[in-house]
Amino acid sequence: MPIKKLKEYLDKNNIEYITIRHSLAYNAQRIAATTHIPGKELAKTVMVKIDGRMAMAVLPASYLINLKLLKETTGAKKVEIANELEFKHLFPDCEIGAMPPFGNLYDMEVYVAESLADDEEIAFNAGTHVELIRMAYADFERLVQPVVLQFSNARTA
Repeated sequence: MPIKKLKEYLDKNNIEYITIRHSLAYNAQRIAATTHIPGKELAKTVMVKIDGRMAMAVLPASYLINLKLLKETTGAKKVEIANELEFKHLFPDCEIGAMPPFGNLYDMEVYVAESLADDEEIAFNAGTHVELIRMAYADFERLVQPVVLQFSNARTA
């Protein structure tokens, strides 16, 4: 059960959270609509390679990642989106594309978009394409200790 590792970690740290089950969905915007969570509060995890190191870029579902901005704000020489073959082995307990934004559980750095850090609560995939976890952003930040940067842009119609 993919969510077990994450729930155990949250429980061990006395974090209040709720789990939300939803119908099978792979697109963050569709999940937000299905679960009635504003796209700005649903965090999506985009796997990136920053100077060859795998990292998580976490941003609102209603935003797009700006690789040029991520490169500038991290001071990296090269930033690119990772393909599934490069990272799926790093998350043996998760369905591909449903990794929770807890890089600390997978020994990798996490970058959070400033626009997401403004939210009181966030929700995110809990390792499957049918379950989310919703919790206080402050608790997420305390546990994960992400680097908060500006690297996303609001999606335009």
